[in-house]
This record gives sequence, structure tokens and C-alpha cells, in this order.
Amino acid sequence: MNVHAPAYLGTVATPAGDATFAVNDEGILVGLQFVEGEYPRTFADALARDGYAPTTDAARTAAVYAAIEAYGRGALQTFDLPVELDTGTRWQAVVWRALREIPFGAVRTYGTLALAVGRPTAVRAVAKANATNRIPLVVPCHRVIGSNGSLTGFSGGLHLKARLIDHERRVLGMPELWSAFHEGSGA
Repeated sequence: MNVHAPAYLGTVATPAGDATFAVNDEGILVGLQFVEGEYPRTFADALARDGYAPTTDAARTAAVYAAIEAYGRGALQTFDLPVELDTGTRWQAVVWRALREIPFGAVRTYGTLALAVGRPTAVRAVAKANATNRIPLVVPCHRVIGSNGSLTGFSGGLHLKARLIDHERRVLGMPELWSAFHEGSGA
């Protein structure tokens, strides 16, 4: 990757609150962070670490904006946006691809995901790869829960994960699982 390649930024409303995202020159989604999220570095710092220089261009971000907006309305259940998966290790990319196979409204445990990638004993490695996902929502790491059915591990914060899972369940006419978590817990 070229150092200081442009990353075109956009912001869009999601069921988990506003999110800022970035695409590269080819329109490939390279990152997404929720505005309310709890991250170890700012979105600009994360992009700079990957060699990008943030800028804006509404025409370049329009496809991602439209897809995420449609997801928020419940009109889109599967993202077919091109995403950058080469920023991590081969292992991380395998896990990230498997995340994209989890259906809208469904949840999987880390153990189930480890089985899906052919490494049933690699539950912790799957969890670590899941935690390094730079494109949450589109690469739906929010659909992975603990083995006991609890919410666990979401870099933006568990309250955002709860909102996304509950949104998908509402769209499908299923009961919400965690509405009390994100509405009644102060999160």
C-alpha cells in the first residue's frame, strides 16, 4: 500500500448510532468506527497506521452510505460491498470471511465460528481475530456471542453490539434479546 493513499470518509446513521467509514480509491471499504464507540485510537489514527490520509468525496462514499442506510431501514440484510481484508494476517482474514457468512439476525458462538473455519480448538484465536475486525457491521462481528449466550467482546462497546443484534431481530420479527441491556443499564 502507498503511504498516505487517500481514504475517503463518510458518516452514516446506523441502528447503533452514527458511524464513520472510509473507502479507498477503488471504493473498497477499509474501515468503520461507531461515533459512540470505545476504541483505543481515533479513526484518523487507525487510518494513518494503515497508510491512509483522510479526505472526503461524497461520490466515492455514496455506495457504502446507501448500503448501510438500507441496512438501517431493514431493506438490506447482506452486504455485498467490497471490503479490505488484507490488513490483517491470513488467519484473521479467514475469520473475517467466516463472519460474513453468518446470516442476518443469527448469532454464533466463538466455538461455532472456530468449527466453521476448521479449527475447533482455536476458540481464543477466533475471538482475538474477531476483535481485530476493522469493519464492524459490514463484517458482522457483532453476531458472535459467548458460549453461554451472553454478550461479550465488541471493540465499540457491548451497548452497540446489543443494538445491532436487536435491530436485526426486529427486522425479522423476532423478539429482541438485549434491549434492556442497552436501554436500561445506562450503557
